[in-house]
Amino acid sequence: MHPKLLQHDLDQETATLLEREDSLALDCEMMGLNPFRDRLCVVQIGTASGECFLVQLFAGDDPVRLRQVLENQAIQKIFHYARLDLLFLKMQANIETANIYCTKIASRLSRTYTDRHGLKEVVRDLLGEKLDKQNQSSDWGRAELSTEQIYYAAYDVKYLFAIRSILDQMLEREGRTSLARELFAFLPVQRKLDELQLEGIFEH
Repeated sequence: MHPKLLQHDLDQETATLLEREDSLALDCEMMGLNPFRDRLCVVQIGTASGECFLVQLFAGDDPVRLRQVLENQAIQKIFHYARLDLLFLKMQANIETANIYCTKIASRLSRTYTDRHGLKEVVRDLLGEKLDKQNQSSDWGRAELSTEQIYYAAYDVKYLFAIRSILDQMLEREGRTSLARELFAFLPVQRKLDELQLEGIFEH
């Protein structure tokens, strides 16, 4: 796996390639976890065949082709903890991501025997692979990403297809597939609530 690094937006060749896929693995790297303060820096996109594309974003970018791919209803986007990535993508790149699958939600619904649902733990428990998170908190806003950062970002999307497959089987076994789909469909609404900073909306 040799990730392709792009800046500002997808090029037309890559966008055309990605729009032929029926599902894509997605992740984002930011300067921090507060979308009202911190900048979206990198969007990682993986394909089922193992290709990986990193789009490095800078202040003022308008990633038109990236937006077109992520808003395409025909392509399922697989995230781990989609809630945060969707918020950053909308607030900082004006992208209304469509057709979402969240492996963290699927894990919480199906793997009720554990409270460990981080990507590192899910990859280890379901695939027996060790995911190195050493570069998670590095400086993603730098102009030139390090080789270590590039490969870290790529590995964050590498396993999402395999995880989705296993979690789908577990959801079906436990009779929670329909509930998972309803929760995935609710994520854009949750993103709007987060953008408005409305907490506890369902509380008494």
